[in-house]
Amino acid sequence: MIGRLNHVAIAVPDLEAAADQYRNALGANVGPAKDEPDHGVTVIFIELPNTKIELLYPLGDDSPINGFLEKNPAGGIHHICYEVDDIIVARDHLKSTGARVLGNGEPKIGAHGKPVIFLHPKDFNGALVELEQV
Repeated sequence: MIGRLNHVAIAVPDLEAAADQYRNALGANVGPAKDEPDHGVTVIFIELPNTKIELLYPLGDDSPINGFLEKNPAGGIHHICYEVDDIIVARDHLKSTGARVLGNGEPKIGAHGKPVIFLHPKDFNGALVELEQV
């Protein structure tokens, strides 16, 4: 059911410093910052030959990233994202196996303009999983 690894998301306490580190120290292709108000984050994507890194920074006081950064002040891996062909088929299959879809279970439009859902980390070995329809 799952396809390629789409990205690994890293929550960061300083978005520009993190982007500069990838740009200058690692020589990566770093995209522009983009606010995602529906998800409460500002993101920067770093393009790699085989996948992407998504830097996440809180957008507002209600951002879900605030709690993560309180527990992990230096930042850290927040989630991994896999591609799926059909988000509804994937969601329904996962729910039939007992996996919990976060939120109301309905896909939202993610940072790439495509439908996404998130799966409860307790159902996936402590990892928050995002699925993105390609």
